[in-house]
Amino acid sequence: MSYNEKKVTIDLGNGLAPIELSTGKLAKQADGSVVLKQGDTMLLATVVSAREPKEGVDFLPLSVDYQEKYAAAGRIPGGFLRREARLSDYEVLISRLVDRALRPLFPETYHADTQVMISLISADKDIMPDALAGLAASAAIAVSDIPFNGPISEVRVAKVDGQLVINPRLSALENATLEYIVAGSAQDIVMVEGEAKEISEAEMVEAIAFAHEAIKKQVAAQVELANLVGAVVKRDGNHEPSNLDLRDAIFAATYDKVYAVAKSGSTKHERTEQFAAIGEEFFATMGEDIDDETAFLAKKYYHDVQYDAVRNLVLDEGVRLDGRDARTVRPIWSEVDYLPAAHGSAVFTRGETQSLTSVTLGAKDDEQMIDGAFIHGYNKFILHYNFPAFSTGEVRPNRGPGRREVGHGNLAMRSLKQVLPAENENPYTIRVVSDILESNGSSSMATVCAGTLALMDAGVKLKAPVSGIAMGLITDEKTGKYAILSDILGDEDHLGDMDFKVTGTENGIVACQMDLKINGLKWEVLTQALDQAKEARLHILGEMKKTLAEPREDYKPHAPRIVSFSIDKEFIGAIIGPGGKIIQEMQRETGSTISIEEVDGKGIVQVFADNKAAIDAAVSRIKAIVAKPEVGEIYEGKVKSIMPFGAFVEIMPGKDGLLHISEIEWRRLESMDGVLKEGDVVKVKLLDIDKQGKLKLSRKVLLPRPPKEDKPKAETEAKDTPKG
Repeated sequence: MSYNEKKVTIDLGNGLAPIELSTGKLAKQADGSVVLKQGDTMLLATVVSAREPKEGVDFLPLSVDYQEKYAAAGRIPGGFLRREARLSDYEVLISRLVDRALRPLFPETYHADTQVMISLISADKDIMPDALAGLAASAAIAVSDIPFNGPISEVRVAKVDGQLVINPRLSALENATLEYIVAGSAQDIVMVEGEAKEISEAEMVEAIAFAHEAIKKQVAAQVELANLVGAVVKRDGNHEPSNLDLRDAIFAATYDKVYAVAKSGSTKHERTEQFAAIGEEFFATMGEDIDDETAFLAKKYYHDVQYDAVRNLVLDEGVRLDGRDARTVRPIWSEVDYLPAAHGSAVFTRGETQSLTSVTLGAKDDEQMIDGAFIHGYNKFILHYNFPAFSTGEVRPNRGPGRREVGHGNLAMRSLKQVLPAENENPYTIRVVSDILESNGSSSMATVCAGTLALMDAGVKLKAPVSGIAMGLITDEKTGKYAILSDILGDEDHLGDMDFKVTGTENGIVACQMDLKINGLKWEVLTQALDQAKEARLHILGEMKKTLAEPREDYKPHAPRIVSFSIDKEFIGAIIGPGGKIIQEMQRETGSTISIEEVDGKGIVQVFADNKAAIDAAVSRIKAIVAKPEVGEIYEGKVKSIMPFGAFVEIMPGKDGLLHISEIEWRRLESMDGVLKEGDVVKVKLLDIDKQGKLKLSRKVLLPRPPKEDKPKAETEAKDTPKG
């Protein structure tokens, strides 16, 4: 069977192998499929879309899944099943990055089920696939007949050694001062997410603009690939019926009423009920005999009324749904040490958004194991974000964390990670859990603020406190008007054109996440949004400092303690013992947890316990094992075995020396019978350590030396008589 493969290449000039996009060889029954190859990294991206939408659907049911095949990295999955199962958090995060870039570019009227799948089928250890997934997915759509206002692409931009780099090697990221994934079309930026080490707003804008230039090259390559495939007639992208007379009637009957409610400054629930009542009042005038399509359109057009009224209120009068102006942050209150049994805790409330956050300090054994095809290892800083239904006054089954929870938690984790103490200054595994108790506007930013307070309450020595703010944007393309909104509400996120979350310290930005729903965001608008976000961040930091300005001097009395120290690596085996016997015995008898690992040619020991006595006992026993015998020192040892020529005495754990029969007493001993027995404790002095490391002990030197006996008189006289 033959195939007609088409290829294009992209050279980003970053010192890596060119990116190759090809289609026509694999997965030809999909609507579109592309293989992306760079070095040894290969991604297979496919897209399939239903020919017709499901009845009653007025949105795009888009699913994006990124999955790594373990065989790509020559690994076998862990776990009982030994096969790829549900997506890991890492795969979910990459799926979200691609989804957020693609979704705004589909026509608003396109409602057919659409599935994008990206598989890592081969892995290069130094070429990160997450920055290539968006390019592969968009290319698959570009060669299909699915309507799409793209192409788009994604790149990673990092600053390494003071220079901006596109898609740097994994090894180079350790020294990066900023790292963002940026997505966009040839004209516009649509998505940004990443972290930084307290950079300025101008530095962030510069990095995004630099990334956009590389995105343009990748978009041009997709257009070239689509042209090589040949003209593909795009399918109908309009799945929405229309009834303009109905639309005009709904606007005429409800717009002024909706505008008045929007301007009233009522609470979220009051406003929701009032909006619903206005809609029901109009729907009642339509009678009960209307068909399903008319009912569907009536709800859609009434939503459009709310959309226009809220946006016009902001643009025309500068008034927002809760009565604030564009720059004002909602009232804030916070409290620390709220949970007496936790190692650290905080409640942070901003308007109608509230996070209860706890901190738990754990040992090395509590580290999170990361078992992915591309990234695997251990993580000692964990942040979990929970969003129960009651936080928005809803009833919803609790199915565990979804993609939204994973994404919001990751943004908060990125933010707080930047200000944690250095690895050698923090022996703990730290878990932060944010439970959202109320939500109306950026609970992820509330998590950042509550997380900062809870960590400081726990005594974790943060480099600086971090706050976060969610910014919004409302624009009118016809008039050119726009409004940047600080601390957006949930409705402003839904009805606005931008959701831009920024976190940082007083010194600069540490993380951000931006999603745009419009085309043509001007750089000056982005700069203004960042400046306004800084103003809001600093205000929130000031409010947080009223509750707790810096980390507590010490950990809570009930918090576990860790002692960490290094030893020569030659003693690691002695501490562990055969089959772990010695270390397990020490843990059992002292009530502590002991971990030991080799790092940079040294053994790093951590002793973890919830009381000082247990730590002291374990440390004492370990130090006895690793102590080196010193010539001239006196030891109290235990007789381990008796030999005809002496006894072997253990002066330190695992260190035996020979107490020769001639060194036991001053008098001459003919044999060892009855002199010593196994288990006896004796004081000995270390006389010497020979070249083979054998220890020479003496007991007699610690005993009084007997006086010399007088020699017999006859012997003395004979000795004194001159010869001859």
